[in-house]
Amino acid sequence: MHALLQSRSREARRRCVLSAVAAPDLLLLDRHLASPEFRLGQAEGRWRHVGTNWPYVTIAVSAAMRPNAPAEYGFRFLCSGYPQLAVTCQPWDLETDSALAFSHWPTGRAIVPSVFRIEWKGGVCLYIPCDRLSIEGHVNWSQEHRSRLWDPTRGIVCYLEQLYELLNQNDYTGVRCS
Repeated sequence: MHALLQSRSREARRRCVLSAVAAPDLLLLDRHLASPEFRLGQAEGRWRHVGTNWPYVTIAVSAAMRPNAPAEYGFRFLCSGYPQLAVTCQPWDLETDSALAFSHWPTGRAIVPSVFRIEWKGGVCLYIPCDRLSIEGHVNWSQEHRSRLWDPTRGIVCYLEQLYELLNQNDYTGVRCS
């Protein structure tokens, strides 16, 4: 009887261990979040990892100082299939852990509002070539914006660099409704 109980408990432990094994895409994301490239961006204050709730990761990206604008914006990335599938990204309210109200989205004179388009796909992604949802139907982007496309070898860093660049250029003016 004791041997039967031990066998069952061993089997139960094995099932727990097997169910706790992380998905390969999560492991690859974790590897990129620990990479020197990502950590350098953190050390330089360009972005910070807020948290992971698989398949989502939330990252805050620093923005240039503008009147009535935040020092950083939150972004929630859908990372299923990472890194072979590009991520998709949505502006995120870090305080409420929900989609950022459109009135608080970043804006600018020309370039920034062309990326942060509230009417594009209902505001669930950014209009940028490295985004999984936005690249769909834009076959011309592979030729016109090669340097802006998703690169699975660089992963999420290639998206973060573009966000940081957008939020720290002269075109960026702050929030939509400040």
